[in-house]
Amino acid sequence: MSAEPPPPVPLDNRFARDLPELAVPWRAEPAPDPRLLVLDESLAAELGLDPGWLRSPDGVGLLVGTTVPVGATPVAQAYAGHQFGGYVPQLGDGRALLLGELVDADGHRRDLHLKGSGRTPFARGGDGLAAVGPMLREYVVSRAMHALGIPTTRSLAVVSTGRTVYRETPLPGAVLARVADSHLRVGSFQYARATGDVDLLRRLADHAISRHHPAAAGAERPYLALLGAVVAAQASLVARWMLVGFVHGVMNTDNMTISGETIDYGPCAFMEAFDPATVYSSIDHRGRYAYGNQPAAAEWNLARLAEALLPLLHDDEEKAIDLAMESLDGFRRRFDAAWSTGMRAKLGLPDDVDQAVVTPLAEELTALLAAGRVDVTSFFRALAGAARGEVEPTRRLFPDPGAVDDWLTRWRALGPDADGMDRVNPVYVPRNHLVEEALAAATDGDLAPLGRLLDVLSAPYDERAGLERYAAPAPPDFGAYRTYCGT
Repeated sequence: MSAEPPPPVPLDNRFARDLPELAVPWRAEPAPDPRLLVLDESLAAELGLDPGWLRSPDGVGLLVGTTVPVGATPVAQAYAGHQFGGYVPQLGDGRALLLGELVDADGHRRDLHLKGSGRTPFARGGDGLAAVGPMLREYVVSRAMHALGIPTTRSLAVVSTGRTVYRETPLPGAVLARVADSHLRVGSFQYARATGDVDLLRRLADHAISRHHPAAAGAERPYLALLGAVVAAQASLVARWMLVGFVHGVMNTDNMTISGETIDYGPCAFMEAFDPATVYSSIDHRGRYAYGNQPAAAEWNLARLAEALLPLLHDDEEKAIDLAMESLDGFRRRFDAAWSTGMRAKLGLPDDVDQAVVTPLAEELTALLAAGRVDVTSFFRALAGAARGEVEPTRRLFPDPGAVDDWLTRWRALGPDADGMDRVNPVYVPRNHLVEEALAAATDGDLAPLGRLLDVLSAPYDERAGLERYAAPAPPDFGAYRTYCGT
């Protein structure tokens, strides 16, 4: 007797229908011994998926791509991209598949996407696989980013495959199932533009407008409005990264979404000692994507999007360039505004404090933090205590406590709101040594440290007794930290 069919999973394939030129139908490689490691049950419920069924053999099969619902069409997406400044005309999903789209409980269309599911026509010589550690890293960091309120792709599950993946050493293989508003990237537009097919470029832009920026459809120049909407979304996103010390690590154009969500958590990390030159990626030898360079990198990527959209902006190329430049000019203004608003909140300063006071105060503070290499998360959380009169914990974070005294006096005179500061300055972020501890244990089969870390990160603003080690910086013997892309 044949097995019972899985319950219907309403996976649509609108992307593949609208843009077949950017979608190669493909299937995941078999997983010899799939075992569910982690599942975000609340996200499953948002998507209308039964967590109990997802834990069943058929559900796990969906999460690794071997059980495909009737009517679904998994595809590998085509896109191009600039990688560390060098243009690659064809990248695409080399080890990933878009299973399809779900409509969530709020009526929003969301992608269900796999990472590590095997080689595709875009694999470029790679094995198409992923290891447990890097896939759990994306699970941990994306969960933390969501809890911090930062727009992000989200991780639904990680499944070990029972296959060995060969990197520097043999490692257990895994597949990540992740969810996004879409996987449209700047690189998607670069690919479409490179084909020379203006109709394809227009259909891609219309798809992006419909899915992410519908207000642009009613604008006098819809495609210019689309560009402006992406500029605004990315300015806000990168400002939020900067405010919590997040370093993406690989801001190539294929890793910048049209939706404004953070995507592809490879060599990423949260900065501890404040230093604009901080780099965690093992392959970013020149610091192109260092913490302090992230706004400029985003602006550069958006210029590549503008170049791709030029044929849609105006029939006259010179006028199209002028329109694009005017839109791009808004990035720095929007980023500065978002950063300033965020810093005002982190410093607890009331609305009636003039911005002309806030901006130099914030800039002076970042210089002090950099000079003292102060742990940025600890500093802002301790600062609320200083607003309540307990200044010593903040002073002790500096090698020379007196260096911050004058700044603290002037800041406290502005009447900061300590309770408001606690609502926006996290106690807990994914500390690098704790992430590595959890991933190493999970790779060896012990999921307990991972579970404890995820529980802590689920409520980053709520200080809890007994969790002091999760709020503390790495010990001195942890050493210089490097992360890897996992391919």
